[in-house]
Amino acid sequence: MRAKLWVAAALIALSGCGEQNQPGQQGGAAPSSESAADAQAAALRAGATDPRVAHFYEAHGWHTAWTPQTEADLLRAIGAADQHGLDKSAFLGPVQQAHSAGAHDAALSLAALSYAEALARGRTDPARLSRAYTLPRPNPDLAAGLTDALAHGQVAAWLASLAPQDAEYRALSQAYVEANNQVVAAHGNPPASLLARARTLAVNLERRRWLERTPPPTRIDVNTGAALLSYWRGGQLADSRRVVVGEQGRETPELAAPLFRLVANPTWTVPHSIESEVSSPASMRRHHMEWRNGSIVQASGPTNSLGLVKFDLRDDQQIYLHDTPAKSLFNRTDRHASHGCVRVSDALGFAAMIAADENVSDDWDRARATGEESFVPIAHAIPVRLLYQTAYLDNGRIVIVPDVYGWDEDVAEALGLPPRARPVAPAPVRDIGP
Repeated sequence: MRAKLWVAAALIALSGCGEQNQPGQQGGAAPSSESAADAQAAALRAGATDPRVAHFYEAHGWHTAWTPQTEADLLRAIGAADQHGLDKSAFLGPVQQAHSAGAHDAALSLAALSYAEALARGRTDPARLSRAYTLPRPNPDLAAGLTDALAHGQVAAWLASLAPQDAEYRALSQAYVEANNQVVAAHGNPPASLLARARTLAVNLERRRWLERTPPPTRIDVNTGAALLSYWRGGQLADSRRVVVGEQGRETPELAAPLFRLVANPTWTVPHSIESEVSSPASMRRHHMEWRNGSIVQASGPTNSLGLVKFDLRDDQQIYLHDTPAKSLFNRTDRHASHGCVRVSDALGFAAMIAADENVSDDWDRARATGEESFVPIAHAIPVRLLYQTAYLDNGRIVIVPDVYGWDEDVAEALGLPPRARPVAPAPVRDIGP
């Protein structure tokens, strides 16, 4: 019935008046199949204003795509958007506003592709929220996926397959649903802590949708929200330890970069941005620094700001992992105290572990024994991911930590959540290290 309605409407629009006949056509004559197809294509083109939808219908030969059954499957799937911390109305609005059969079909395709993209890659674009974001994102061919799902009547199953399938995402999803249900049950007057919990969980579900579905089995992940490092080897968690990361205002960026070498007894070239903090003669003597080629360089040794080992990353933001003489910072609950780089607890022990796993222990021991800056390449670079996560799974329980950087608010506002106050920066730690 719907198909008949939109064909008739399209023909009326093309004639300019419902009571006029086309030249050479008698009143009441049925339109040819060719003119009906043209009208259908015209109606779909008018409704396919989104480039993703236009691309989908081009591949479809500008034929309608939806049946009552596949439409019902789609609406049912989007109705469960809250399991992912998403607002279903953000996807269903165009469907409810469509006033013709062609526009309705196009609106269904837009809803399907928009919801699919939100599940597969995230509702928001992290690169627009942070210029420094360099972590790879999934990029599936959603138009082809939708075409296949429609052909096999598997729209709901296809959509469900796009979100992360790991245990942590499922746990965060369940926790969000429980918190959100309690918020709804409070009839508009929920405790502030429960509104904040649901919000944090929604934001962190979004962050995980940004990430590639199959991360490298051997990698180093640093959660800068919680200031924790996890070392994965062959898909198994081999080690975890505390780290110190950038303080507010000097945040450690979210990036992906390979660890390609260990540096024993590193020197430190002071960035020009903080030279004024250490350039007095007394300070330079105290910190074993000297001018070299127009820069201030700190000599190797246990008091060097990089400690006794540096983990070199290949990135363009001069971010790396390293040791530190300021060991007391690892005992703090809030370990956001560096100038942006990542300080590793028991860094020498961690370096020895990496060296053993990469079969360069002898080279590492010789490099350390020199007492001078020495470089030990790693044959197979280890991917390092710096991630900002304020809700995560730890030994089967959800842990939520403060949003020190205020980055949760950037994501929340991009998701359409109401704005709220951002955290106030604490007094900085007076520390010259990177």
